[in-house]
Amino acid sequence: MSLPSGELDPILQSHPTINPYRQAAYLLAKRLQWDANPRAWLSRRKLRALARPPHDGKAVILCNGPSLNSVPFELLQETYTFGLNKINLLFDRVPDFRPKAIVAVNTHVISQNRDFYQSTDIPLFLSRAGSRWLGFRDNVHFLDPVSIPRFARDVSMSVYEGCTVTFVALQIAYHMGFRKVALVGADHNFAVKGPANMTVVAEGPDQSHFDPNYFAEGLKWQLPDLFQSEVAYTMARDVYQASGGEVLNATVGGKLEVFRRASLEEFLAS
Repeated sequence: MSLPSGELDPILQSHPTINPYRQAAYLLAKRLQWDANPRAWLSRRKLRALARPPHDGKAVILCNGPSLNSVPFELLQETYTFGLNKINLLFDRVPDFRPKAIVAVNTHVISQNRDFYQSTDIPLFLSRAGSRWLGFRDNVHFLDPVSIPRFARDVSMSVYEGCTVTFVALQIAYHMGFRKVALVGADHNFAVKGPANMTVVAEGPDQSHFDPNYFAEGLKWQLPDLFQSEVAYTMARDVYQASGGEVLNATVGGKLEVFRRASLEEFLAS
């Protein structure tokens, strides 16, 4: 693991003072710039069209940990599933299964996986950063990430990333009316250690994700922020519970204990 040449630690990249006016001006400028993009108008309209009132349907979010390889995908054929990031690396091994949607918000991930995103017909929910590589396609929905730590029950305006794409998928699922959601592959534990959010260059096979080529040697990726992820997960848990729903952790093993645990079979049968 190493920092790219000339790149500062992310802790030192921030401004030394806390100036609310500077932050507000930055957020406003970025928002106005995005709102002037026709992709923003189209995406907001498509996202609003996906909003649904609460219903009895269930959704499963396929996270990216090594335990994803133990999921019985044959049980999920009739369930709405959200794949995350590079879920397409699983497709050759599970040829009869495809997620109903894919969510990706990290710029490195979108850039590295853009060839797949440009060719797939699976509905995509991508950070607006992806608009530099993907044009006007019916299956693409661009999201506007903001740094305001809140759970967006309506994602058509903005979303908070919460330091994990899983949190974004939980917001989209809520927006679409799902109130019973399970996570699988949420190991919440990484073989590579280091400062949260630091951009590093992968060395050797990837042992932190479900495929050794997920972040293959030489690819840039950001180290996880497990604490802030748990803060975001707690927000998601509380919003779902306040709405009469629940997020369950159906991961085999792992270290995520924010959500109540249940097996995937129990979740699907309940």
